[in-house]
Amino acid sequence: MSDAHLSIASPALSASIDPLGAELWSLTDAQGRQLMTDADPQWWTGHAPLLFPFVGRSRGDIYRLDGRDYPMAQHGFARRKPFAPVEQSDVSLLLRLEADEESRAAYPFNFRLDMAFAIEGATLRMTATVTNRGEAPMPFSFGYHPAFAWPLPYGGGIEDHRVIFEKPEPAPIRKVGDEPGLIARETFPSPVEGDTLTPTHAMFEGDALIWDDLKSRSLTWGVPGRPRLRIDFPDTPWLGLWQKPGAHYLCVEPWAGMADLVGFDGDVWAKQGIMTLLPGDARSFRMDVTLID
Repeated sequence: MSDAHLSIASPALSASIDPLGAELWSLTDAQGRQLMTDADPQWWTGHAPLLFPFVGRSRGDIYRLDGRDYPMAQHGFARRKPFAPVEQSDVSLLLRLEADEESRAAYPFNFRLDMAFAIEGATLRMTATVTNRGEAPMPFSFGYHPAFAWPLPYGGGIEDHRVIFEKPEPAPIRKVGDEPGLIARETFPSPVEGDTLTPTHAMFEGDALIWDDLKSRSLTWGVPGRPRLRIDFPDTPWLGLWQKPGAHYLCVEPWAGMADLVGFDGDVWAKQGIMTLLPGDARSFRMDVTLID
């Protein structure tokens, strides 16, 4: 955590953002009730890291680009880099990360990652924009990793909380395989009944649940009939749900990209979910969090 968080607010919501990693640190309602993780170090001290330039783990924490190996920590390096404030008002904030000598040693591309936060009424809108400022096509992926309170502060027990998807989600899901952090090649039956998932701590004993055949681009989190969160992710086709079993949060992670499959040993261009950004092009990924009655 850096020394100075940056804050934006409306009458309905307040957000605090750490420039280190451009990480959403806190989201509270009009009464000051916390909607995010308590970050108990017994479980996990993260809040909402940004996943760039890759989502998930590369096999052996190394990826291959055009025949050369490069080091890459799980979920990339953006979450450990300081972002520079570019613009700020009472209700909005723009932070920026640009390639430097350190980043180029692991990822030899001239990128820019802009992270915009804006509060509009009861909605926090987050938009990440990746720009290729170099002269060669750039492989990348991007993901969000926010940890929301479980339980939310509106009554009802842990067992009463539901993830309700925008659409029914019958397709099989993925899980982490027998190589640490890598995705199993086999699929598993969906735990969603119609459009509703009833999460339990036991579901996450094998790590994350991963949807790579997802129909929805929106879901709600909380106790039906009570205030809860609607989470919209129009630009990310995949989704991970994760927690350390027993912790007081559920990570709702919209992804455009994914970890290596178990046994993957190919070039990064062959990795599932890798996107290509041509020189001069940009691509944005939005995630909205709305407090609804």
